[in-house]
Amino acid sequence: MARLLERFRKEVLPELKKEFGRDNPMSIPKVDKVVVSMGLGKAVAESTNKARENKRFVEAEQHITTITGQKPQVCKARKSVSNFKLREGYDVGLRVTMRGKRAYEFLDRMISIAIPRVRDFRGLKPDAFDGRGNYNMGLTEVGVFPEVNPDKISYQQGLNITICTTAANDSEARMLLTKLGMPFRS
Repeated sequence: MARLLERFRKEVLPELKKEFGRDNPMSIPKVDKVVVSMGLGKAVAESTNKARENKRFVEAEQHITTITGQKPQVCKARKSVSNFKLREGYDVGLRVTMRGKRAYEFLDRMISIAIPRVRDFRGLKPDAFDGRGNYNMGLTEVGVFPEVNPDKISYQQGLNITICTTAANDSEARMLLTKLGMPFRS
């Protein structure tokens, strides 16, 4: 079982039940899913044909697969935008959705290993919640994850990470993520 999931069930869940004053464990917020996405605008701009044949795209796909353990879904452009030299149907990004055990394993690796490796890290922004209990954050480089070899990174690429919770509001979600170990700024 995932280390963070076990901790959630044994420590965090009883604490949150006590703090919220609820008896039903199903009413306590939990992590629903984690979405990791990566925009690949430069791969589209450099490529005259399909972006999937571009080196940047292939490398980004390998990195996101290594980090998450799942093959990413290719996101396509919905509209054509002439200023960006973008046509409808072009490959513009990658996305992976993790649920259940995989989501907790990813969060555990991110909280305990990847985030502390970020240069000049002073804590995560506490105001990056969306009003519905979901937290969004970005990492400027994929090299902070231990699975990715920093010597094999030829293009600097960032990640967007969305943590979706079953919390009704931001304060409940923040309390849940704080108890799980997310290092928010004071």
